[in-house]
Amino acid sequence: MIVSTTHCARIGQTIALLYAFIAILYTTNYLLASPLRACFSLLFNLPTSTTLPNSSVSSILHSLNKQNFRKPQVSPLFWDTKASRPSESSWPADIDNDLVLSKAFSSSMHPSKIVPFFYRASGELDAEDITITTLITSNRFPVFARLVERYQGPISVAIHVNNNSSEYYSLLDSIHTLYTSTPNMARFVDVHLVMDSFDRQFNTWRNIARLFARTDFVMMLDIDFAICTDFRSAMRANRSIMDELRKGNSAFVIPAFEFVKPDEGNHQVAFPTDKYSLLSAVKAGHLDMFHASWEVGHNSTDYPRYYAAPPGEVYKVTKYQAAYEPYIVFKKDGPPWCDERFVGYGGNKAACLFELYLSGISYYVLSDHFIVHQNHLYEEKVRKDERKFNKKIYNDFKEETCLRYFKHYHDLGILNSTRGYNIQQECTKLKGFPQIAQQVCASSPFESPSGT
Repeated sequence: MIVSTTHCARIGQTIALLYAFIAILYTTNYLLASPLRACFSLLFNLPTSTTLPNSSVSSILHSLNKQNFRKPQVSPLFWDTKASRPSESSWPADIDNDLVLSKAFSSSMHPSKIVPFFYRASGELDAEDITITTLITSNRFPVFARLVERYQGPISVAIHVNNNSSEYYSLLDSIHTLYTSTPNMARFVDVHLVMDSFDRQFNTWRNIARLFARTDFVMMLDIDFAICTDFRSAMRANRSIMDELRKGNSAFVIPAFEFVKPDEGNHQVAFPTDKYSLLSAVKAGHLDMFHASWEVGHNSTDYPRYYAAPPGEVYKVTKYQAAYEPYIVFKKDGPPWCDERFVGYGGNKAACLFELYLSGISYYVLSDHFIVHQNHLYEEKVRKDERKFNKKIYNDFKEETCLRYFKHYHDLGILNSTRGYNIQQECTKLKGFPQIAQQVCASSPFESPSGT
């Protein structure tokens, strides 16, 4: 009887311990894990799993789109105050995320719903890697898929979703299908959605892709270009180039080419992948500089010098002009952003590069590397009309930007420094600007500009 009682006591103790363990697990889940999951859901409200069903994607995006026209739900943002008050920690400010993004892109067309990191890459990132920043619409999904497989590195992409389109939900499903199509897509690509009824806000989309890039350096690339050489590894292995990138005063040009016969530009597998093959194709008349019929867009790259350059040479662009729009690698934080007033074709990318140049950034050409355009049909009627409109905006933009930087650099006393060289060389080409410059100097005579 004593043995039996002892045995029963031990069983009772085991049951009590098991009950206590289960109770602790339940209490922890109820009081901690579940609220944390709810907090994360409220903070991000984004699908992060690549196994999310297509129907769920449509449902979530439908909810996000409807929120665009409702009073936003306030989510606290945390601002780092340690720099000004080292003894204090960050403090929360009840500012809605949508409101902050609306202000960040206040020069864009509104209303617009921006959804950062709708999909977030799962791969590990090195801060000093180079993220390709680009923008796509639904008709360029196959080209984007090829870019991801070829680059094998971080990509930040802005995808426009027209929320007034009859194909709205099928587009959402297509985005999910695209993202789950290959492991590399989920490994390397951050997707940011722009949901509105305004097509071709290219500079806004460029800025969104750049803003949410998660590395220190970015490459601003149009989606129709194929990456042909491994410039990324070459740049990261070159100490001099990386030092210049870190300083933020240099941008590195990857020269652009296209096939003379459009049909030959549809097969990326046949594109050259080294400079020797490229030069052979150029000599045979198959390839030429990109948009050779409109030389001002790319001739500042100085293609004759590029063809003759020895291996490893990096040379400076010395004949810049305002229509130059190369594809560049540069520092994400510091250089100016693309002006968002441009809507549609014409002048948008040139405006980005123009302000970068005026800010004091020098362009350098990587003579071992290149990209090749993948030919496709253009909306010629739309392009022609929008270019007329944007030509006026670009002319005004150049004058405004020149005056703004001239006045700012003059007041800082750096107009005659290396950083102010580009302003003096480029802005004095504008009609009437030398007279305006003299008036600026007379009103605040800190230094006298040369060449005006």
